[in-house]
Amino acid sequence: MPHELERLEHETYMPAPQRGTLILVEREEILAHQSHRAGRRRSSPASKPSSVDLPEPDAPTIASVSPPVTENVTSCRIVSEPVVSATVFPNDSTSRMEVDMKSWIRNSWHKAALAACMAFMVSGAPAQAAPAVLVLGDSLSAEYGIARGSGWVTLLQQRLQKERLDYSVVNASISGETTIGGKTRLPDLLARHRPAIVIVELGANDALRGLSLQVTESNLRTIVGGAQKAGARVLLVGMRIPPNYGQDYTEKFFALYPRLAQEFKTPLVPFFLDKVIARQDWFQPDRIHPTAEAQPALLETVWPHLRPLLKAASKG
Repeated sequence: MPHELERLEHETYMPAPQRGTLILVEREEILAHQSHRAGRRRSSPASKPSSVDLPEPDAPTIASVSPPVTENVTSCRIVSEPVVSATVFPNDSTSRMEVDMKSWIRNSWHKAALAACMAFMVSGAPAQAAPAVLVLGDSLSAEYGIARGSGWVTLLQQRLQKERLDYSVVNASISGETTIGGKTRLPDLLARHRPAIVIVELGANDALRGLSLQVTESNLRTIVGGAQKAGARVLLVGMRIPPNYGQDYTEKFFALYPRLAQEFKTPLVPFFLDKVIARQDWFQPDRIHPTAEAQPALLETVWPHLRPLLKAASKG
């Protein structure tokens, strides 16, 4: 009799599982094993397994380990630690199930890898964003007093598309902007958009406010130099102001643009309003801001100086 008890204890002994391991067993095997153990020995495990039964899907699912809960359930039960009551002794059924599961996992990985390769071959490498043309201007470029989408900057985007030039346009113009405002905003704009080209259309509001020409020139120098240092090509847009500000002031203001262009070896639009200044009907009642009808002429003033900076889009 003592020998019989020792034999039974030896047969029902189950080694302690390792923490975090997952064991896959079929539901029928668990129920059969638990019934078999209840008939042979009335002892219960140290703790109960945490498990979940859900309707069986069409194919097995790989569960991730997240003790002490079960992540997913298929035709097998996945039990996380502690798993003493779910441990089974090896038999033919268990071996078959393990072989089938390993085969399914291997085939699934092969199919997933093949699908990924095919998708990459179809789409190719991730498309890079089109280089940006950043317009840093004032109300003359911010569509002041005209319908949105009718300004020369919008027309520029349309021209680029028509010419099959792969560029995006970022209009960072603000009505009333001065050179100090543009200088302050530029570093963030360069960091966010990484433009290939920067069009600088600033200075008119400085002059209209009678600000120091030395300060205006210094701010424009910082703007142009900062854009070039960031790797962008710069197009400087020159302006004139009405003669009632005094001949000396107006001439010195107009002269600072070509001086900066020569200093930084950057192209220059001599006078932004050159093609519209003689058309009084192309100005709004304030006699300062061009109308929507004048916007194509503004683009035609800028385009001949901008076009050499643009690279032709790749032909494919």
